[in-house]
Amino acid sequence: MSKEWQYHAARGFGKILCHLPYPVIISLGRKLGPFVGKLMKKQRERGIFQIQRGMECSREEAERIMTDVFRNLGQSLMEILYTPNLNPENIRDYVTLDHPERLDEAMKEGKGVIVLTAHMGNWEWLGALAIYGYPATTIVKNQANDAVTRLLNENRENMGLEVFARGGNEMIIAARALKRKKLLGFLADQDGGFHGVPQPFLGKMSSTPKGPAMFAQKFHSPIVPIFPVHDENHHTHLMIGEIMHFEDTGNKDEDIARMTRKMAVVTENFIKEHPTEWLWFQHRWSTEPEEIIALQQKPEAHTDDSRKAEKE
Repeated sequence: MSKEWQYHAARGFGKILCHLPYPVIISLGRKLGPFVGKLMKKQRERGIFQIQRGMECSREEAERIMTDVFRNLGQSLMEILYTPNLNPENIRDYVTLDHPERLDEAMKEGKGVIVLTAHMGNWEWLGALAIYGYPATTIVKNQANDAVTRLLNENRENMGLEVFARGGNEMIIAARALKRKKLLGFLADQDGGFHGVPQPFLGKMSSTPKGPAMFAQKFHSPIVPIFPVHDENHHTHLMIGEIMHFEDTGNKDEDIARMTRKMAVVTENFIKEHPTEWLWFQHRWSTEPEEIIALQQKPEAHTDDSRKAEKE
């Protein structure tokens, strides 16, 4: 059965929400979130377990954090439907930038900018960077529900983002974006699979994706961490970190691994500082590090990585 009706239902509901004052949107979302969290028992339990391990806290504290995580997620859902209201004239009422001079400085290098980010706060409103006038590109993963994919992509494009779907040519698209001096965002807090870099992350060994480091190495683009959080008024605040540069010692594989680990530490520290903002129940630790190491010790693994880099 076609899911077209789901798209129109969500858009229709969004149009109603867009007529409401923003404080009402915030209140609705933060009340809705914990209710949905009670229905998502499996995800909630997984999140609590991973919070206890990552934050080294009691179950009681982990439950409190998880409840606030769902409050923020509920608000973010309402905000996504509210996105059509955002424009250059009012954007500062909804999204503010912390240390924009750091991003401006990185842009002046003329090599594009790799934006390191994560599933923090309302990550969809990172698109506000485009409304602020920054040339931004994003490569998106299609959702299981086509109606959701369509709605999100329309919101992204309306904010001014250049949107491309994953699927075969994303490496070429990413390379072109950096060559055209654009921002290129990476959600680098996901499981990196068998070709990722093994390292501890929030209390457990994990696989970290090395895509951002590979692009920084190839195009000499600066890396700028930008993490969205909800401030004390529950408005989205984009926290812009210090500029990072790839350090080239001549050993490509080791340099990429070191840069990847450095970025993961930055991400981990930010999550620890803002634990109620991160998507704790995601499958971040799916790949066993032992399998990564065994795969990377095979000679053909290094050859495959080299070929991929050349194609990019």
